[in-house]
Amino acid sequence: MTGPFRALVARDLRLAARRRVEALLPLAFFTVVASLFPLGVGPEPQMLRQIAPGVVWVCALLATMLSVAQLYAGDQADGSLDQLMICGASPLLLTLAKVSGHWLLTGLPLVLAAPLFGLLFDMAGGSIATLTLTLLLGTPVLSLLGGLGAALTLGLRGGGVLLILIVLPLCVPVLIFGAGAVVAVDAGLPVDGHFSLLGALLIFTALLAPPATAAALRIATQ
Repeated sequence: MTGPFRALVARDLRLAARRRVEALLPLAFFTVVASLFPLGVGPEPQMLRQIAPGVVWVCALLATMLSVAQLYAGDQADGSLDQLMICGASPLLLTLAKVSGHWLLTGLPLVLAAPLFGLLFDMAGGSIATLTLTLLLGTPVLSLLGGLGAALTLGLRGGGVLLILIVLPLCVPVLIFGAGAVVAVDAGLPVDGHFSLLGALLIFTALLAPPATAAALRIATQ
């Protein structure tokens, strides 16, 4: 199973390398939107530190939604998805590979960029480390839920809007616990509960979302 999985992930990475503008769009969106908040609310350090966790997490969520809409649409448009489904490739394996590729292209750059934005918002070192770790735990959940929404709305007219309506409510707990962990660090409170809940959400989503996505892909390609 590891051979086909690596091949599918490498395929998505090569396709992204050929379309660099589209691949970099979520990170550019994240950067531009997060950078505008200090200009809008003013340079007051205390205010920036207070809004930083929520701003970064909301920008990460919107950047993920921006890219996940085309997760399967491109393969369906050129017939690749049908070929992969009928050539004997496991839909579950395909789902895991697509989500992994999406996280490598979207989630991982957001995690790596988080410390820079922590400095932009004048956050303390402990808060920056907490923010980065929460994004590391939470962004895979966003990719998994986004992949499920993309499969459920595949081929539907106005599917992008429907995808957002389906996925955003499911992502609210990740947003709350991710931003809440940073707020707890700033207040001197323990954050073990936030990390435990984020880990539980990641495990729960990783177990349930891929089979549901694979079933949706089977229906969409029949």
